[in-house]
Amino acid sequence: MFDRRFLQTPLGLAAMASVAAMALFVALSAQIQATPAYASSGPVFTTELA
Repeated sequence: MFDRRFLQTPLGLAAMASVAAMALFVALSAQIQATPAYASSGPVFTTELA
């Protein structure tokens, strides 16, 4: 399916860009560690408008 001719087409280039973007996203998101202060949201205060 992924031969040299396919990768030279616009669809093949888009597929390579998509795979590269997903790999970059995984690499960057693996470096983010949520601390307990940011992992949960605080209390939410609401008011009712009459």
